[in-house]
Amino acid sequence: MSFLEVRDIYGGYGGLDILRGTDLTVERGEIAVIVGPNGAGKSTLMKAVFGLVKVRQGRIALDGEEIANQPPERMVRRGVGYVPQERNVFPTMTVRENLEMGAYPRSDDIRPAMDRVFDLFPRLAERQGQPAGLMSGGERQMVAMGRALMMEPRLLMLDEPTAGLSPKFIGQTFDMIRRVNGLGITLLMVEQNARQALEIAHRGLVLAMGRKRYEDSGPNLLANREVAEMFLGG
Repeated sequence: MSFLEVRDIYGGYGGLDILRGTDLTVERGEIAVIVGPNGAGKSTLMKAVFGLVKVRQGRIALDGEEIANQPPERMVRRGVGYVPQERNVFPTMTVRENLEMGAYPRSDDIRPAMDRVFDLFPRLAERQGQPAGLMSGGERQMVAMGRALMMEPRLLMLDEPTAGLSPKFIGQTFDMIRRVNGLGITLLMVEQNARQALEIAHRGLVLAMGRKRYEDSGPNLLANREVAEMFLGG
C-alpha cells in the first residue's frame, strides 16, 4: 500500500472533467513532481487531492484511508499541507503572524514548531517582525512553506513553487524543498522548471490532457528521449 494513491479519477470545474482517468502513486518520504504542458491538469490534480476540486469518479487514499472530496480543513487535520501558487501569504501581517496563522487549528504549544521553521529558514527568524508583503518573491515562498509546516504535515503539496522567481531564488527554493524532505516530510509538487525539479525528484509524473503519460523516477524521466522531446524542450 502506497502512502498516497490516486486511482482513475475524473473531476474538474463546473461539470467539465479536466482530469480524465488520472493515476498517481507517492511513497512515504518521497519528493514527487508533476510536470507537463499548460492545461494538462497538473494543478487540478493537486487541488483534487486537497479537496479543492470535486472528484466525480475514482479513488484517492492517504495512508490507506479514503480522502476524496474531503473538505480542505479536514485535510489539514489529517496532516496534509498545501501551498498555492498565488496569494499564499498575508501581505499586511508580519512573518511571525503568518506562521501563527498556519497553526490556527492547533490548541497545543506552537513554539517548538515555530523554532523548527526558523531553524529551517533562518531568514525568517531574522525578519520575523517584517510584513510579508514587503519581502522578495523567494522570501515570501519561505513564509508560505513555513506557514504550511506549522501544522507539521505528513504530506506537503506545492503548486509551482518557483513561479516568477529569479534564477537565484529558483535554486534556493529547490534547496529548501530538499531540506524539508530531509525532515521526513513527503512532498508532492507541480513545477514549471521541469528539468530542475526532476533532478531532485524520487518520482516524476508526466501529465497530458488530464491523463498520466509517464511515471518513473526523476532520473529515468530525464533520460527518456521521448519525454525530453515532447515535454522538456528537447
